Amino acid sequence: DAGGDYGAVIVSGSNLTLGHADIASASDVVGQTAVLLLQNEVPEAANIAAARAVKARGGRVVLNAAPARKLSEELIALVDILVVNAIEAEFLAGTAVVETLDGAAQAARLLADLYPVAIVTAGGEGVACCDRSGEAFALSAIPVKVASTHGAGDEFVGALAAGLARGQTMRAAITAANAASALLVSTPEAERDGI
Repeated sequence: DAGGDYGAVIVSGSNLTLGHADIASASDVVGQTAVLLLQNEVPEAANIAAARAVKARGGRVVLNAAPARKLSEELIALVDILVVNAIEAEFLAGTAVVETLDGAAQAARLLADLYPVAIVTAGGEGVACCDRSGEAFALSAIPVKVASTHGAGDEFVGALAAGLARGQTMRAAITAANAASALLVSTPEAERDGI
């Protein structure tokens, strides 16, 4: 729409066929992964199998818990970094989350009790991060003229994982991901091929 919000039709199903055998057949690639980015559109068993393979070789696991669903203790124990938006944070934390920077920071603190690092995005407000030790920071969103918010979350987690794989600190990777998302949402969808 004129404000940059989008509507989507999602046809789920093909991702649900991914299983343990698929992960096992790609074990050479999965095992060489420094940072594994998971999401909830595939069965949890596939996420667990991939996370185990990466963790066994010293890699880190980032879970973008989208769409929101109940997670097993087994998967939670394998996740190094949780990334969620306000809706997903509310579901996982079991408490109302206001989509503001303060709300994201509060949710990140709650979720850091379960995950070594919790990152909560708050759309045009920004992003908050908290780790288990209580170290926390928040970044305001970069002000841009929004063309479309479609793909902003995917852009954020992809840029975050790429930064971490390159050895960036958490703050540097989140800062870069924040900038990548701002660039994406300010670019009309028809012009995004180079992003």
